[in-house]
Amino acid sequence: MPEFVYTDKAIQPMAVFSQAAISGKLVYVSGNIGCKHDLSGLVSDDVKKQTEVALNNIAKVLEEAGSGLKHIIKANCYLKNMDRDFGAMNEVYITFFDKDKMPARTSVGVASLPLGASVEIECVAEIP
Repeated sequence: MPEFVYTDKAIQPMAVFSQAAISGKLVYVSGNIGCKHDLSGLVSDDVKKQTEVALNNIAKVLEEAGSGLKHIIKANCYLKNMDRDFGAMNEVYITFFDKDKMPARTSVGVASLPLGASVEIECVAEIP
């Protein structure tokens, strides 16, 4: 049976999913967008700021689960406008990880994201 993760330090999840779920020694973090803590809207229209907020939120959820960003095995990034935002998102994304230990990652262009976000990031990490 999975264990579900919740921390009030991170942006609150919508009622239809949890912040993360733990199975064995893996934590599966739900998708995160750059929204305000109360889900009232985006922190900014800027994909860089949205990426920063999403990754900071993921870090808080992983910490609650007993893991951390350095333990991410695989990340998935969803971008509403791949051509415009891929480079800008990467400029921020790379600052959260050791350049020699980047997690595996897939980036996908999508038609839309919650609250009109430009980027959504989810991941799977180990619990050491």
